[in-house]
Amino acid sequence: MAIFNVELKKVVDDSYEIEIGFELEDKLISDLKNGLVGNITRFAVITDSVVKDLYAEKILTKLTESGYNADLFVFEAGEKQKTRQTKEDVEDAMLAKEYRRDCCIIAIGGGVVTDLAGFVAGTFGRGVPFINYATTLLAAADASVGGKTAVDTPLATNLIGLFNQPRKVYIDIAAWKTLPARQISSGLAETVKHACIADEEFFRYLKEHMTEILNIEKDVCEHIAKENCKIKYNVVMKDERESGLREVLNLGHTVGRAIETVSDYRLLHGEAVSIGLAAEAKLAHKMGYTTAAQMNDVISLLKQADLPVTIPDYIDREALVKKLYTDKKVRNGRIRFVIQKGIGDIVEFENGVYAAPIEESVAREIISEL
Repeated sequence: MAIFNVELKKVVDDSYEIEIGFELEDKLISDLKNGLVGNITRFAVITDSVVKDLYAEKILTKLTESGYNADLFVFEAGEKQKTRQTKEDVEDAMLAKEYRRDCCIIAIGGGVVTDLAGFVAGTFGRGVPFINYATTLLAAADASVGGKTAVDTPLATNLIGLFNQPRKVYIDIAAWKTLPARQISSGLAETVKHACIADEEFFRYLKEHMTEILNIEKDVCEHIAKENCKIKYNVVMKDERESGLREVLNLGHTVGRAIETVSDYRLLHGEAVSIGLAAEAKLAHKMGYTTAAQMNDVISLLKQADLPVTIPDYIDREALVKKLYTDKKVRNGRIRFVIQKGIGDIVEFENGVYAAPIEESVAREIISEL
């Protein structure tokens, strides 16, 4: 018998910039000319059917006018399209146009686009660089930052994917003005979540400036974009691969993701997370980690953001309870919840453990209250 030891110790620097501003298309082109992705001259622009006409075609034109070889790859908008089949369709389209490893992917859109395009980038040619150009508040708050990429399956969301960091993220606040009011509110759910887990002062800021935020006023929107990035960075920097602390970013998502799936995506991601945050606030109060006033503050802020805090009647409660078991935090067949402590903090149940097993009977009770 022979043993050959293969040593593959690596030091990897996945650092990248997040640029927040207004109408950043020209800045993207300038960065490419200044070597953002080295000598790459071929770009696969991945977007959805809504963002295509609003932003993607404009950026494609700027790329080609600057001498780059670029093509547009478009899939139907909506969470229902974030699937392995859509990923395969995009990859096949890229292969048909003779894209190989010497390309870069530019994802232009919201969280569905950045999640899916980042996953494509991580596996196409065993990995090509990618850039996120976020056009929604939800993507700015969550999906475009942190390197999580994934697709959904009929059984569960985001369980098929990988960690893959972009070369740069552009958060174009000007694009938020093109969003329906419902999409703005949806994005605010992740923003409220960030305040709940890390910053009571930010929570109060949201409460005091909600009208300006909903009206997309420049200064307040730039502030919340920066705060979202700062809070998420401070978590991801310490736990990039979700071995412990990063679980806190799942506050509200145990119930939220289950509701999103059981609703057959009639609810937007942020709307489902909002209901999940309301459920978690009630659970935290039940467990003694928040006061009644703090619980009501969370629910009140979600309402201020025009977000739902109760489960729609069309959702089957029994199916919802069963769906909780597909959550990625489940361990040994037990449902686990991240629990906030007051406002601006999270319960650490033991060293490095930020989610606790909750009996199904307790989860049922909370769900029945919603």
